[in-house]
Amino acid sequence: MNSSVVGDATTGTVVVFYRPDAGCIARANRLASFGPCVVVDNTEKVCDAAALGLDPRIHFLANGANLGIATAINQGVEALIAHGCTSAILFDQDSEPSDELLRALPRAMEGELARGVKVALVGPAYEDARLGGIAPFVRFGMWRLQRIAPVGTRPLEVDFLITSGSCINLAAWPVIGPMDDALFIDFVDLEWCVRARKLGFSVLGAPALKLAHSLGGDPVRVFGRAYPGHGALRHYYQFRNAIALMKRSYMPWSWKSTELVKLPGRLVIYGLFMSPRSEHLRMALLGIWHGLTGRLGALSRG
Repeated sequence: MNSSVVGDATTGTVVVFYRPDAGCIARANRLASFGPCVVVDNTEKVCDAAALGLDPRIHFLANGANLGIATAINQGVEALIAHGCTSAILFDQDSEPSDELLRALPRAMEGELARGVKVALVGPAYEDARLGGIAPFVRFGMWRLQRIAPVGTRPLEVDFLITSGSCINLAAWPVIGPMDDALFIDFVDLEWCVRARKLGFSVLGAPALKLAHSLGGDPVRVFGRAYPGHGALRHYYQFRNAIALMKRSYMPWSWKSTELVKLPGRLVIYGLFMSPRSEHLRMALLGIWHGLTGRLGALSRG
């Protein structure tokens, strides 16, 4: 892996693949020109990096199975730590960061660390035109989320950031610990941010930085509002992990109260407005049951 240095810091990137297409390969190859890049492939079939068309500078890890987003991120981050990187920017396979974002995120991290801020990660505002443009940052509030407009130039204290585009301070990684493998997917980023903040680290949204990012599949419109579209299996993990995390004592009551309000509405929307309705409802209810009974990890379909 080659190196991208900002001051005395070395920044690398991690991209998680799952059944990547040619566009995913091209986006990862572009990141290889920026600095150390690790691609972790959760596709069920093991493919050779050269056969995929990946840049030879990329450190490629083929799992040969879908081990989940948490495990894949952990693998990628550990590889960058072994390479000597001090920060890691995480990306989904469909994220397209600008050159400015790739340069500015580590600079924002270094600036806050130089001011004495105990930073866990810094991330941009994300923009999904299908869901109404630039999304606000979020803080937890009793019964509803507090939405923070991404305005100004100074980083804003927030309660969590989505994974894609997040720049992690790798000095904090051993203290906070890795992502929770048992969650597999959904709420992985939120749970890690909660742990970071419990330990006194800051989670910072950079309002001047934007990342084009598609949240889920084609949105579903219900009474004029757009909701991210996902498959029934993804909804299983959403409901299961929400219930599982509500049972954990370190998760804040402000977040738990919000989820208690939102879960019934999600159940109605997925069960009535997403096709096939019966499968979405069945998987959501199964997720609730497994969350209550403590069944985590990958869902066994056997």
